[in-house]
Amino acid sequence: MTARRWQLAHGRHLDLGSKAVVVGILNVTPDSFSDGGLFDGPEAALVQACRMIGEGARIIDVGGESTRPGAAVISAGEEQARVLPVIEALARAGDVLISIDTYRADTARLAVAAGAHIVNDVWGLQREPDIARVASETGAGLIIMHTGRDREKLPDVIADQFAFLKTSLEIARRNGIADDHIVLDPGFGFAKETAEENLDLMARFSELHALGFPLMAGTSRKRFIGTVTGRDAADRAAGTAATSVILRLKGAHLFRVHDVAINVDALAVADAMLALETAASER
Repeated sequence: MTARRWQLAHGRHLDLGSKAVVVGILNVTPDSFSDGGLFDGPEAALVQACRMIGEGARIIDVGGESTRPGAAVISAGEEQARVLPVIEALARAGDVLISIDTYRADTARLAVAAGAHIVNDVWGLQREPDIARVASETGAGLIIMHTGRDREKLPDVIADQFAFLKTSLEIARRNGIADDHIVLDPGFGFAKETAEENLDLMARFSELHALGFPLMAGTSRKRFIGTVTGRDAADRAAGTAATSVILRLKGAHLFRVHDVAINVDALAVADAMLALETAASER
């Protein structure tokens, strides 16, 4: 797998390629679909973040507004009141990389000022385009996610990825964001309504490499895994780890998960196999 250097805010970077990178999900919300209310105070959030770091997470992704279907929209002020104390505490606690999960430009700017290195936008820069300017001005790493919400999708799952993400990349480039700051996320579960659509996206994941950017996979505890396994959201760790391995073998670089330890172990096995295959091909 080709090595890439991902440039981040505050003079940091992350080398992607030879080892999978696990991103720990930290929802400081009362209503997220599988962990709402568990970590919605700074102390509980910091304990959970430290646990995930200890299990091998390289990045902690902090979100203050639930993105589950039908979730209540909150104000920017409420979102910021939830996430900024947690980001400040994480920045003081050590050198872990911090991501802010937001589509709001003001929240992104304040989060990077508080210590975040990465902006993770689930609307792919297309809900608040000013967030691209924030990413450019702060030098933040940027995760651009595909979504099918609030628009008509193309019938082919990969064609829709290319159409949406090319628009997002045009916004990024108009705002002066260099390619080495960008990671793409195909947005499993975001208006991919059926298990079949998500499985098709997973089966064809390798086609996304034609876009030319590192890729993040966010399948953790998603409904399609429950459809396949029959498990409730809190019991989908093993199913998530299976998707992580499949997607690693198809070239994903980063994995955004709730259950860090099981995914770190599963991905270590996938990485060992990829390393062996690479060595054999070079002989």
